[in-house]
Amino acid sequence: MTVPVATIDASLATTTPPWRARLVLDRLARVPVGYPGRFFRQPHGAWMHSVDRGSGPAVVMVHGNPSWSFLYRGLVEPLSTNRRVLVPDHVGCGLSDLAPDGYSFQLQDRVADFTRLMDHLAPDGPVDLIVHDWGGMIGLAWAVRHPHRVRRIVVMNTAGFGLPPGASIPLSLRLARTPGLGALLIRDCNAFVRGAIRYGTVQPLSPEAVTGFTAPYTTWLEREATLRFVEDIPLGPRHPSWPLVQATSDHLGKLADKPLLVLWGMKDFVFTKPFLDTWRARRPDARVVEYPQAGHWLLEDVLQPCLAEIRNFLGSGHDSAP
Repeated sequence: MTVPVATIDASLATTTPPWRARLVLDRLARVPVGYPGRFFRQPHGAWMHSVDRGSGPAVVMVHGNPSWSFLYRGLVEPLSTNRRVLVPDHVGCGLSDLAPDGYSFQLQDRVADFTRLMDHLAPDGPVDLIVHDWGGMIGLAWAVRHPHRVRRIVVMNTAGFGLPPGASIPLSLRLARTPGLGALLIRDCNAFVRGAIRYGTVQPLSPEAVTGFTAPYTTWLEREATLRFVEDIPLGPRHPSWPLVQATSDHLGKLADKPLLVLWGMKDFVFTKPFLDTWRARRPDARVVEYPQAGHWLLEDVLQPCLAEIRNFLGSGHDSAP
């Protein structure tokens, strides 16, 4: 089934990169295939970017923090030969605009942005969903509200639930969440992006990849989103994003009939084995593939094996699934 491209008011959408996107594109060592894509103006005023390449059944990939759609660059060209590939950048990340004044950076706002984008780019569905890191919570929060618009799901080192038994927040994240210190580390020193580049993979990243991951976050102002994402990790019921995390976890059963593929880098120091064990317990029917020599950014360590699994999964005969 081919997902239609919605007709969008010209004042709300463009393929001409806004100034923020042009700035980031100029910093890249090489612009990946499919970039730039489409830009959709959210009601709060920020332009939100999404790769939009190919035609056919749609596959949507949702990134986390501190990455951007660049993480999925190795999947875009191969999958777009017979599919429509949509890869958005969250507001404040990648080629999307920086957040406007008054933007809360909370999970509910991220889900609202994603929902509006999906309503314009793929309003009817169904789509296949690939999620990673905090993109898992954003994408799955949308999915449990719109299960009829989802065909299959691929999760990679992410969660659709809160901190599971046996898991803990690493010290580096706790320091990054400390008032004052977190801003110093992340906005002044760019420690979160640099730390992800250093510890997010097993194999060192190429200079080109390092340039790509740092390109949207070179100044203090540009690093606001990476800090706010860390601050938005809910560790208790008093956090404003806690209710949405709980609601998503409680309603994952609405996706029980959706085929699930779990790809996991086992050397991830954030999404550790208890998260993977929880996926196994919740979805014993899922295909689970462990990569012992891959880290959090597993697409950087084991791209080709992941691509082979995803291709097989997307073409595995589940097209009749609702």
